[in-house]
Amino acid sequence: MHYINSFLSRLIFSLPFLVTALIPQSAYAAQDPIEGGIDAAINKAVQPLTDALSSFIFYSVKIGNADLPLIVVWLIFAACFFTVYLGFINIRGFKHAIDIVTGKFSDPKSPKQDGEITHFQALTAAVSGTVGIGNIGAVAVTVSLGGPGAIFWVIVAGFVGMTTKFVECTLGVKYRVVNPDGTVSGGPMYYLRDGLKARGMSGLGKFLGMFFAVSIVLGCLGIGNMFQSNQAYVQLLEVTGGSTSPLQNKGWLVGLVMAIMVAAIIIGGIKSIARITAKLIPFMVVIYLVGALIVLGMNAAELPRAFREIFAGAFSMKGATGGILGIMIIGFQRAAFSNEAGLGSAAIAHSAVKTDTPLTEGFVALLEPFIDTVIICTLTGLVLVTCFPTETLMGGGLSGIELTSAAFESKISWSPVPLSFVAFMFAFSTMLAWAYYGIKGWTYIFGEGKGKELIFSIIFCIFIVIGASVQLSAILDFADALIFVMAIPNLIGLYIFAPEVKRDLATYWENHKGLK
Repeated sequence: MHYINSFLSRLIFSLPFLVTALIPQSAYAAQDPIEGGIDAAINKAVQPLTDALSSFIFYSVKIGNADLPLIVVWLIFAACFFTVYLGFINIRGFKHAIDIVTGKFSDPKSPKQDGEITHFQALTAAVSGTVGIGNIGAVAVTVSLGGPGAIFWVIVAGFVGMTTKFVECTLGVKYRVVNPDGTVSGGPMYYLRDGLKARGMSGLGKFLGMFFAVSIVLGCLGIGNMFQSNQAYVQLLEVTGGSTSPLQNKGWLVGLVMAIMVAAIIIGGIKSIARITAKLIPFMVVIYLVGALIVLGMNAAELPRAFREIFAGAFSMKGATGGILGIMIIGFQRAAFSNEAGLGSAAIAHSAVKTDTPLTEGFVALLEPFIDTVIICTLTGLVLVTCFPTETLMGGGLSGIELTSAAFESKISWSPVPLSFVAFMFAFSTMLAWAYYGIKGWTYIFGEGKGKELIFSIIFCIFIVIGASVQLSAILDFADALIFVMAIPNLIGLYIFAPEVKRDLATYWENHKGLK
């Protein structure tokens, strides 16, 4: 194990330097300001790596005209299984979840509980990791690829994903570890290691726990910062003049500013992150929702058409995407990218909650996909469909956050400016949460310690700068691949623990009669 840790340490620590080393020196020569520069050189170096990684993780089988990635099937089946197996707890436990978050069952006279943050802070910290650029940009990518019908499957995936979040975050609290200094470490790596050890599967538990920890460390460098900083830069570039902007080919500079801001907060750990996200997340979400609702109000006459196209498109039997199956795949894949249900990442943040009843945080966690996917992603999709005809959405030349920005701007001319602010804040808050996830994965591999946390924080911030410097295609493939690989060890564990969670839930309801 010592040699494995040593190898992983050298590999992960050297990644930013390997990326730089791959860039040929001639790439830094003076070139066209739009096509050349450091940004283009980094993109050229990273693209072959992302192509290879994406083709491996998203291995697909042909079903009719549709390519079916097996990793997406893995997530879809798990979400549906747990929803049925736990008796649709995502629906019948929804009100109870809201009651817990609002403090209805909190007892200020209760003895000191393990944990560092409140239920509300845990929710906002975890939501900050899911409500990000993906809610603005990735939804537009989804509609561009699958048409309006893909939105329907995004919503369905959000509903069933609520149950997966319930299971993984319950286990995160149940098997968390309280460190000597009072801080908490939890997440899939701990319930995989310790939960399976209790079942006599110590070897499997250690392997899956380490697999997840390495995956979260590498995954956070893609979805947790590179994609976020990239899309924040794209939006800032657009509102400051596009190709004539003073920020043209200055993605690294925007990334550097964001890296400094992130570093100033993550040094304080989950308490510092939670204090910021508890204030920032409600503010950001309200601003974005109000803007979306204003646009939808202005497009009220288009709403009936939008709903018709969403439902008709969801069950279309023809199209370039492979018909109903292809559209469904696109919707589920983007929903998982957005709410991360089944990936296990949010369980790391929820594990830090102050509670002695793990099920309570499971209930709180099921609100995440509802907020992130069912509400925010749906509103983004409706804005797009009501503002543009399907032909424009799927072949208009715009994609990602640029398409969403154009939709808002078509109704509110000055909207790109506040949208840029919201996008920047979404990206910023997401990076805060994922920095914490990465740190916990890092310390699981190499051991607890402030010095080790600082090393990873530096690596994380370097990748923020790299992310702002590469193109959307490279970032999207890289982020998709790294985030989905975490589902492999996590869901294996969830299936094994399913009977245990079901028994605990039955006991919980029995002790809280009248809450059903």
